[in-house]
Amino acid sequence: MSTMLQIIWANAVRPLFQRPPVLQLAALCHRATKNGKEVLLVTSSSGRWILPKGWPIDGKTAVQAAQQEAWEEGGVKSSVSHGDAWGMFHGKKNYDSGLSVPCETAVYELQVDDVANDFPEAHKRDRIWVSPSRAAEMVDEVGLKSLLAKY
Repeated sequence: MSTMLQIIWANAVRPLFQRPPVLQLAALCHRATKNGKEVLLVTSSSGRWILPKGWPIDGKTAVQAAQQEAWEEGGVKSSVSHGDAWGMFHGKKNYDSGLSVPCETAVYELQVDDVANDFPEAHKRDRIWVSPSRAAEMVDEVGLKSLLAKY
C-alpha cells in the first residue's frame, strides 16, 4: 500500500469502523488511617487489581452507580461523595470471549465510613486497602496508574 493510502486509511477510513469508547464508572474508595490515606482495590474476574467499577445503572446517577459497584465488589456499606468525577482514564474492557472494547472510565472519589465482610461478590473477589502509591504499582491500566500516583 502506498504511503498516501496508508495515511488516508489510518486517519479517515479506519476510525469509521472503530467503536466509540463505552462509559464505565469506578469508585476510588478511600479512608484515613494513622499511617495516612488508604485506597481500596479489588480483584477482577481475571485476578488483576482494579477499582470497583461497572456500567451506568438505569435510575441511578453516575456516583450512585459507582457506590453500588463499591458495595457489590468491595463491601463498602457507607460512603460519602461530592458527586463530581474526580478523574477519567481510558482502557479496555476485556471479555472472556476474547472481545475487547475501548472504555472511558469516570472515577468517583468515595470517603468510606463502613465496610462489610459479607457482600454480593465476596466469594469471587479479594480486596485490599493500600496507600495510593502502592495501589498505583499494583494496577495494570496505565491511565489508572497515573491517577492513583497523583492521588
